[in-house]
Amino acid sequence: MEGRRVVGWAARDASGILSPYSFTLRKTGSEDVLIKVLYRGMDHTDLHQMRDELHPTNYPLVPGHEVVGEVVELGSEVKKYRVGDMVGVGCIVGSCGSCLCCDSNKEQYCNSRIFTYNGIYKDGRPTQGGFSSHMVVHQKFAVRIPEKLSPEQAAPLLCAGVTAFSPLREFMGSDKVVNAGILGLGGVGHLGVKIAKAMGHHVTVISTSDKKREEALQHLGADAFIVSSNAAQMEEAANTMDYILDTVPAFHPVPSYLSLLKFDGKLILVGASPKPLEFNASHIILGKKTITGSFIGSMEETQEILDFWAEKNLTSMVEVVEMDYVNKAFERMQRNDVRYRFVLDVARSNLE
Repeated sequence: MEGRRVVGWAARDASGILSPYSFTLRKTGSEDVLIKVLYRGMDHTDLHQMRDELHPTNYPLVPGHEVVGEVVELGSEVKKYRVGDMVGVGCIVGSCGSCLCCDSNKEQYCNSRIFTYNGIYKDGRPTQGGFSSHMVVHQKFAVRIPEKLSPEQAAPLLCAGVTAFSPLREFMGSDKVVNAGILGLGGVGHLGVKIAKAMGHHVTVISTSDKKREEALQHLGADAFIVSSNAAQMEEAANTMDYILDTVPAFHPVPSYLSLLKFDGKLILVGASPKPLEFNASHIILGKKTITGSFIGSMEETQEILDFWAEKNLTSMVEVVEMDYVNKAFERMQRNDVRYRFVLDVARSNLE
């Protein structure tokens, strides 16, 4: 059964150009909330999916999975929220609910997870994201925005923030100094620096050039900065890091970064490169090093990062734009010409 007619912005083909698109939401179910979208973050996954560079894209595609909005309608069995509550929606809007991952509150790894966009919902309808005036979401897959957080600050935490936070939780509360590396200083990377510092880690930013040194050290609070193309700096930093959070969403030379890890250190991949990464087995065998991945975060962890952010009085570095600028914003994002996250002000935009 169909619900209300709404307007969003969709890509029609692999050019990735967005334009107005009218479509019908599913009818609000008994455990669903209808959300009026207010703000929405933009990330590289949107860009890759719009251009059919990740999973095969089903067009027309309305992207968007860092969504903050106001609850305007409740299903009959919704107990978690009330009309008027400020909520967020991240990268998934459904899962099987009964597998090991779901039972362990790790539903993002469920083989039947349903992506916020470019997925297929349980009723067989394609999912569409937050580049839209409204969304319908099951109450389990919405999180509460703390009162202390402004909606535009909260939006990047729903994907980029929890992507950094989830793998770093294992290093919280350590009784020794944790030496952290953050590789890449973009949307996920700048949040990773802030999260790691708030956890008490000694943070080194690793970048391909010196351009972001001042930003990393003076504005984000990193303790050190090294340029990966500077052989002397890389040699000096060899075998010093407990972990490296690798946020780079493009092909890059993994072996040079593995050399920075201590014995038993971890390289944590969270950036989805569209091309295979390469390394030799000896690079990890000889130092008992680990290459691991982490995918976004659970619903529990998503709520945790929002509460953590509010408790620590942290801020995201965002540039707020309206929908008529969205294609230009994606062009700038591809050139890394944003510090550090675009957020769309959907409520003030003319979507028609």
